[in-house]
Amino acid sequence: MEKITSAILPAVVILIVLFGLFKGVRVFDCFLEGVRKGLRSAINLLPALTALVMGVTMLRESGALSVITNMLEPVAKLTGIPVDVLPLAVLSPISGSGSLTMFEQILKNLGPDSLEGRIASIIMGSTETTFYAVTVYFGSVGIKKSGCTVPAALLADMTSFVVSAFSASFL
Repeated sequence: MEKITSAILPAVVILIVLFGLFKGVRVFDCFLEGVRKGLRSAINLLPALTALVMGVTMLRESGALSVITNMLEPVAKLTGIPVDVLPLAVLSPISGSGSLTMFEQILKNLGPDSLEGRIASIIMGSTETTFYAVTVYFGSVGIKKSGCTVPAALLADMTSFVVSAFSASFL
């Protein structure tokens, strides 16, 4: 089975090249053009991604994350979200690596079978890094105004946080 899975990608590449040659397409030239377009997209996205990473780092290192979680404690108690999960809920829409770090800390400190661990696991599996996704996808096609996308996505994230806490209490 392992040999089959390691042969799939080369087989697909060979089939694509053969199909292109059969159709009379200059395959290598098309490949190079795709690489050029991909590099241009990456260069165009780099400033926004750099700002996003810097913002998350500043949020964590400055202590602002603690201030935000302290302000959200009353809301968390109303919705059933444990205080220990709040940093994950705050970082989840912003940064995948930041939320993964918080998730790992929750599992390490409280355990995967704790209520907090179960809620954090559900949050990690059911939320999106909203700002990252909007930055990358909208930035790659040149959309400047996101309209209702960000508010709707953040509402979906908040719904996921509350439903995570509710459903984990039954597990």
